[in-house]
Amino acid sequence: MGQRLNRCLDVPVALPPLRRRLLLLFIMLFLWLYMFYSCAGSCAGLTARGSPAPPRAAPPLPPLLPGEPGEESSLEEQRAAPDGSSPISSFFNGSGTKRLPQAIIIGVKKGGTRALLEFLRVHPDVRAVGAEPHFFDRNYERGLAWYRDLMPRTLEGQITMEKTPSYFVTKEAPARISSMSKGTKLIVVVRDPVTRAISDYTQTLSKKPDIPTFESLTFKNRTTGLIDTSWSAIQIGIYAKHLENWLLYFPIGQILFVSGERLITDPAGELGRVQDFLGLKRIITDKHFYFNKTKGFPCLKKAEGSSKPHCLGKTKGRTHPDIDQEVVQRLRDFYRPFNMKFYQMTGQDFGWD
Repeated sequence: MGQRLNRCLDVPVALPPLRRRLLLLFIMLFLWLYMFYSCAGSCAGLTARGSPAPPRAAPPLPPLLPGEPGEESSLEEQRAAPDGSSPISSFFNGSGTKRLPQAIIIGVKKGGTRALLEFLRVHPDVRAVGAEPHFFDRNYERGLAWYRDLMPRTLEGQITMEKTPSYFVTKEAPARISSMSKGTKLIVVVRDPVTRAISDYTQTLSKKPDIPTFESLTFKNRTTGLIDTSWSAIQIGIYAKHLENWLLYFPIGQILFVSGERLITDPAGELGRVQDFLGLKRIITDKHFYFNKTKGFPCLKKAEGSSKPHCLGKTKGRTHPDIDQEVVQRLRDFYRPFNMKFYQMTGQDFGWD
């Protein structure tokens, strides 16, 4: 038997027994590795060709309220977001393990969450999902295993993140995130609620040009001046009301409030606060940004995994329509008491009034 094996492997019989055993061990190890990676590749192929597992694409969006804008990231942007790597490339790239997020950007829509996430991804110790998972508001019934599988692979010491701005206004989200991990760090990007509402409307207008005017949607009764708080564009900006729900499950010190305005005027300064909050070394600094005068906001000199400058897509930085200044002032008066309460709750004056 030994002689046949030697002949098959072309191993000279004259080799010393120890060297012969080492050679056989090396050949067996090579064959085992070859079979392992062949199997991994074929399994990945089978999944891509027709696995019964649920599709990874974003689920259909639920119907929106009349005049309600879509999500901050368009469905096309979400579908185009990078997916997880294959088993073989993950092995060779040392991509690590998929983990539940330790930090989540929970809001707010049209506040600057996409910009913050893109800036953070420059940091070597931050790994984030490109698409908005909508787990804690739309897909919770799929379970934590499904949610974890959406996450990128991370190495020891790296932070896993995701952002879904609608979490901030979702009543069930705080309890659900707390149930996953009470230690989850939360980030909220806030912006002048009047400007945010107009930006929200502008996004909808770009998709549905025939919607009513901003002025008509703002009021329940234009004559009496009664604001329609059921319109999501108005409702989202009542930050103090939504924050009260989060404080039932998380201490205020576990939530970082980022100024959407300062994210434009001083991106490095706001990113410094975020890096400190996440326990990261301050690597993202002024040298990473340049101001794009055409778009009116900062862009990255080098994006994640690229040597080229990168600005947010054409859906960001749209020109706002002209709004009746009387309506704008009425909204400022409406939001003022809520803003004052929000300043007290957070210990920050955002200067909106």
